[in-house]
Amino acid sequence: MATVELRFSALPEHVRTARLVAAAVARRAGVDEAVLDEVRLAVGEACSRAVGLHQSVGITAPVKVSLIEEEKQFSIEVGDEAPHAVPGAAAAGGAAPDADVEAEEDEMGLAVISGLVDDVEVTTGEHGGLIRMTWPTTPPATALA
Repeated sequence: MATVELRFSALPEHVRTARLVAAAVARRAGVDEAVLDEVRLAVGEACSRAVGLHQSVGITAPVKVSLIEEEKQFSIEVGDEAPHAVPGAAAAGGAAPDADVEAEEDEMGLAVISGLVDDVEVTTGEHGGLIRMTWPTTPPATALA
């Protein structure tokens, strides 16, 4: 299992770099050429979401991206360190007005990712979140002699 790890400062200008690296590694791993645009878009959306979460709460830790090549599949994990609301733990005084807007943007980003990737897992907690996206790969064609 080959893994490439990328960490970048939570700044929007670094998202493009993450997209380009993800597409290059996905191509090398055997992800179908027809799907590479979806890989780029999904990684861009996941990284933009992580950058936004870090910036909204003032976290200076880098965004983490892992590109994982496994047998017959390629996965990308985008992790953030922003605290996420634990389901069922609503604030006693109600949510702040900005929290509603941020929650809507977060849901929209996750909807876009789910529309681009068939196999998506999202985990969140008080210490951060992780989006794992997986695509099938095809083995490289053997050269004919």
